[in-house]
Amino acid sequence: MAFLKELFHQNTSTLISLFLLAVLPLVGDSALAWGLHENAEWLRHPSALQMLLYFVVVAFTMTFALTHTTVVVLVTAFYFGWPGFAGMLLTYILAALFGHMLATSLDKGKLIGLLEKFPKAHAIMHELRADSWRLVLLTRLSPVLPFALITFILAVMGVPRQQFLTASVVGMLPRTLFFYWLGTKAQDVLLLIQDPDTGTAGKVLVVVLVAVSLFGLYFLFTRALKRALQRGVEKEQKNFS
Repeated sequence: MAFLKELFHQNTSTLISLFLLAVLPLVGDSALAWGLHENAEWLRHPSALQMLLYFVVVAFTMTFALTHTTVVVLVTAFYFGWPGFAGMLLTYILAALFGHMLATSLDKGKLIGLLEKFPKAHAIMHELRADSWRLVLLTRLSPVLPFALITFILAVMGVPRQQFLTASVVGMLPRTLFFYWLGTKAQDVLLLIQDPDTGTAGKVLVVVLVAVSLFGLYFLFTRALKRALQRGVEKEQKNFS
């Protein structure tokens, strides 16, 4: 209990941000669907300036967890087709970058500083951070893990920005390509958002990605735990000798 009280007291802004990042997409997706439905005409034949405006807006909404990334991918594919994929990829990178910058500016190392008072938890965090690339890759593979929330968590963990960005792009590509293809085949944007209808192959792909992500993260965590315990034992033996 003492740990939880101190955690909340010293990291109030961080914890509130995490809560909002988990809840806001539910509201944002509905607002996005309504807005696109009401302005569907210009989206079907957009100018270069309108496309730029669209990508700026969705980069903002993804950064601040106002929309789920999968919804944005489906909608972008529906309106712009494959010519819009490069813009979608760049938007994803920008949202990840801005999210990482926002999280680090809000947290300012407070969470890591608090964990230093709890050697075991800090040691596990250190071991996970040492395997940053695979950690980020595995979190991005899963379609069910919230983009902005995971971005925030990885940033406050101290994951290096360059590794974070490259692993994010590689990890999200399989599911993004699939959902983008799905969006290009849809007939109605509202029905697409409400029920993407991935089919049997799509459901299998999602299950496989989630399974790989979960088992991979479990493996990384258990290995980090073992390494942290081993280092603790070696340190104690060194001090004893």
